[in-house]
Amino acid sequence: MFGLYKGIGSPMMGLTFINAIVFGIQGNSMRMLGTDTPLNHFLSGAAAGAIQCVICCPMELVKTRMQIQGTGEKTQSSKKLHTNSLDCLIHIYRREGIRGINRGMVTTIARETPGFGIYFLTYDTLTRSLGCEPDDIYIIPKLLIAGGLSGITSWISTYPVDVIKSRLQADGAGGTNKYSGIVDCVRQSWRREGWRVFTQGLTSTLLRAFPVNATTFTTVTLFLMYMHENDGMKDCDSTRPNISGL
Repeated sequence: MFGLYKGIGSPMMGLTFINAIVFGIQGNSMRMLGTDTPLNHFLSGAAAGAIQCVICCPMELVKTRMQIQGTGEKTQSSKKLHTNSLDCLIHIYRREGIRGINRGMVTTIARETPGFGIYFLTYDTLTRSLGCEPDDIYIIPKLLIAGGLSGITSWISTYPVDVIKSRLQADGAGGTNKYSGIVDCVRQSWRREGWRVFTQGLTSTLLRAFPVNATTFTTVTLFLMYMHENDGMKDCDSTRPNISGL
């Protein structure tokens, strides 16, 4: 049973900070841009996605290394290299330095920047189309649908980049490197497995993306609505500017 939760320590340590950075930067970026337009939603989301890579990249590196640890071992008694996520991070730093901790940073930025732009753009478009208003009795299911579909759309648009990022971060875990860089990783992956390699794991990712992002967006939006009603916050419309009264 514990095998299903390998690497959970890293996301638990990092996701709180990532979400705080993403929604904070996106909201402030919208205020700086001033105009509520689809382009500005994309740009503010892209800015948030790029900046949070500072935490996201090391977090996903550790998660990947922890998840592949023990893969291919013939006996259950084989000694594990890392006891937990923090130990894994320290080990990578001692062996590879800062560069090792940031392995896969370029591909992470290439995934997160457009991915979060599409993420916030899709959410804004869907909530407008669904007519999400504070007094709507169906506002919660509408927000859940909009948030879930936003997550799915974002992942579909950038998933091939995620495949390469994951392979680069897993590379070298055993002490040897298979790929010399991004282009080499793409070339070798394509040569061995064909174009389908860039969709491996997509189904499980989408099954995760809908409930996670539905919950995240709905919670943030409802919290901002609550804070506005109780504290008179006038600038909470950056996450859902089309909801009247925010």
